[in-house]
Amino acid sequence: MSLLKRAGSVLVLVLAFAGPLQARGLPDFTQLVEETSDAVVNISTTQKIKSGGMQLPEGIEIPNLPEDSPFNDLFKHFFGQPGGSAPPLREAKSLGSGFIISEDGYVMTNNHVVKDADEIVVRLADRRELKARVVGTDERSDVALLKIDAEDLPVAKIGKSEDLKVGEWVLAIGSPFGFDHSATAGIVSAKGRALPRENYVPFIQTDVAINPGNSGGPLFNLDGEVVGVNSQIYSRTGGYMGLSFSIPIEVAMDVAKQLKEHGKVSRGWLGVLIQDVTLDLAESFGMSKPQGALIAKVMPDSPAEKAGLQVGDVVLAFNGREIDRSSSLPPVVGSTPVGKRVPVKIMRNKRTQTLWVKLGELPDKDKQIAKAAESKVASDNRLGVRVADLTEDQLKELELDGGVLVEEIGEGPAADAGIRQGDIILRIDGKQVENVDQFEKMIRKLPAGKSVPVLIQRRGGPIFLALKVPKGD
Repeated sequence: MSLLKRAGSVLVLVLAFAGPLQARGLPDFTQLVEETSDAVVNISTTQKIKSGGMQLPEGIEIPNLPEDSPFNDLFKHFFGQPGGSAPPLREAKSLGSGFIISEDGYVMTNNHVVKDADEIVVRLADRRELKARVVGTDERSDVALLKIDAEDLPVAKIGKSEDLKVGEWVLAIGSPFGFDHSATAGIVSAKGRALPRENYVPFIQTDVAINPGNSGGPLFNLDGEVVGVNSQIYSRTGGYMGLSFSIPIEVAMDVAKQLKEHGKVSRGWLGVLIQDVTLDLAESFGMSKPQGALIAKVMPDSPAEKAGLQVGDVVLAFNGREIDRSSSLPPVVGSTPVGKRVPVKIMRNKRTQTLWVKLGELPDKDKQIAKAAESKVASDNRLGVRVADLTEDQLKELELDGGVLVEEIGEGPAADAGIRQGDIILRIDGKQVENVDQFEKMIRKLPAGKSVPVLIQRRGGPIFLALKVPKGD
């Protein structure tokens, strides 16, 4: 082949790949920032707290000492002014972000930005500073709705987080460390993340740089639509480390609507405690793969109990939406209207069926179960565990119908399954454990070499474990 032909071939290849390579280049955010930043606000709060200092016991006052007494300064430093007066108040200030969702002055931010604030000031993009009042807050979703007295304000365009795809570019605008209208960009790292103590928010995870002061600010897609509210970061230092979490805008707007109309937020309540289905548990339940939310406890007099849901059921779908992991269930249940009757697809005894549940309202506080105390009767068995009966008082205190307390555990299947001293064994292979004698009979009949589900109670909460039954006696 001639040199000219080779050159022509190379040129064709370059032109062929130039288009796709250019299309995958970094986006230009300049126009996006110009079009959206006017609706983003800075939020500063002031909280009056007592200055540090010791308090004298009630009825005891600082003595009236001579003015030249060397003890005067000492008493004033630790206890305030003579006469027992309280130490002076000092102002604690904090910063956050927010965005305008209506022309007449409704502003969305995080609950933790304005929590316990005595004064809230919203600074607009045109540098106006307006005092805000709290319309309502919701601690579970970390959403707060504010109101400022203004008209014809720039409004953020609301999008849909459901349309987001992992790997998609997103932009955050906020006030990190008080630097107004700072723009940072990144991609969607994951969707539907469940964080500790945040079961009712399926967070959007991004690698957008979020720092203190960004909280409550908007997360935009490339169309300039708000798809999330920046809320939390994962950090070992207090600063950005590549893991940022945003509240889906659908969740935030639903909360804001309820706060505006009712002053509080109502969520659907099923009344179950759940856990993930591991590979071993899936095998023990006869499932082809791990999926769904495994019910570890059904609350008394709950919608779940009234509908016939049982411990050991695996929720595969709720109201037509598939449940892949246990973390997927609470947000779906919470966003379902109270009183609505919905279908719940479950697996029970290796068969699927559908039950209908009428949802209740999520209580303010979940019921806590006390820890088990000492027991009296004990026994050894083939699982390498020593158990004891619970007394009538213990059963009543723990609100249990039966079970045995693990007193000692050695090497063996129970330890391999993760059972610990102090656990209460409630069920084995789908059957309820009543006492030590019945427990002994049950484990002698377990299928050798098979995995069976074991339900235990630990630190007040139920947990399923997969126990591998040893071959032979």
